[in-house]
Amino acid sequence: MYDVVVIGAGASGLTTAMYTARANLKTLVIEKGIYGGQMTTTAEIENYSGFGLISGMELSQHMYDQAINQGVEYRYGEVVSVHDLYDTVEDLIAERNKTFAINLSNGERIESKAVVIATGVKHRKLGIKGEEALAGRGVSYCALCDGAFFKDKHVAVVGGGDSALEEANYLTQFADKVTIIHRRDKFKAQAILQDRVNKNDKIRMIMNAEVSQIIGMNKVESIFVKQENNGLEIMFDEDVDGIFVYVGLDPITEPFKANGILDDKGYVITNDRMETSIKGLFAVGDVRQKTVRQIATAVGDGAIAGVEVSKYLEELS
Repeated sequence: MYDVVVIGAGASGLTTAMYTARANLKTLVIEKGIYGGQMTTTAEIENYSGFGLISGMELSQHMYDQAINQGVEYRYGEVVSVHDLYDTVEDLIAERNKTFAINLSNGERIESKAVVIATGVKHRKLGIKGEEALAGRGVSYCALCDGAFFKDKHVAVVGGGDSALEEANYLTQFADKVTIIHRRDKFKAQAILQDRVNKNDKIRMIMNAEVSQIIGMNKVESIFVKQENNGLEIMFDEDVDGIFVYVGLDPITEPFKANGILDDKGYVITNDRMETSIKGLFAVGDVRQKTVRQIATAVGDGAIAGVEVSKYLEELS
């Protein structure tokens, strides 16, 4: 039996775990991938206070090491559902002596007095022909992971937010040419990022355009682009060796649909103490319904949750 189980090992999950472990609570972090979450797919982070410029992998390692050094247990596993347990019907009615069962895909069940959901988000796909078939063969969602495969090549980046422009600029370290394709006439990214891509001679832009198909046999060879130009829709092929997709994120909340804690977009609804509508069940980070999703806000969520989980467990004792 654990005091706290944190599901997910991104910035928010590791921070929560570090705080609860420091409060002498038996804490387990369960993660189905590599620790660090979205940080691991970011080449350079320059807006996290105290570090100036640091790679996502480095910051992930710092956070992981700090949590482990505080006594956090860590294990690989995929959570498929979470439900609460009561010793008796009377306990259920009074909502006392409650624990949680965390069910894993391998059939194992872990029990805990409190649970923190920190599963984060995943990259949204374009949902177009050729995307699935050529995934890993030129279609990518991580410039840091795959950029080096495109040395002296031409790649497309789809999107207009911070991630798209950051990674387009990063890809010019390898690619000979980077083409940003955005469906609107203006980018949503921060001004400093727009300024960088505008000054980068290796980057060109195709605005008011969408990729409608990815073409290739065993690898990406070209993309089919639809562009609106003066009220007319034009269609053309763009020869590229790879395409990097940054068109938004979706919450990873499939295991929690039955708990009745999600909004209509699949994000977890919490109050400002990171509590869901179920006592003892908390959520932090990008998976939570919120307006700003940054490493700094994820760490803030984790700190708040760490304190609030400790308070919750104190009230149970």
